[in-house]
Amino acid sequence: MMATELLTTSLANFIQLYTILLIVRILLTWFQTMNWANQIAAVLSPVTDPYLNIFRSFIPPLGGALDISPILAILCLQILSSLLISV
Repeated sequence: MMATELLTTSLANFIQLYTILLIVRILLTWFQTMNWANQIAAVLSPVTDPYLNIFRSFIPPLGGALDISPILAILCLQILSSLLISV
């Protein structure tokens, strides 16, 4: 396996793992009243929120409560992952 192929595969795998972390973080926002969800979110927030905040800065929540920025954030990651795999 060439070094570039190893690098692109590793980056694509990292992006997939990060996408899973984003999805878990988003799902946990639905269970804020559960103590275990708050503990997990406290660990995931510093890892995922900086990336999500990029999209939140130019996509305001709909109706003041519905945040659709994670959809665009995950879509961008999936496009990047697909591009890396196709190289």
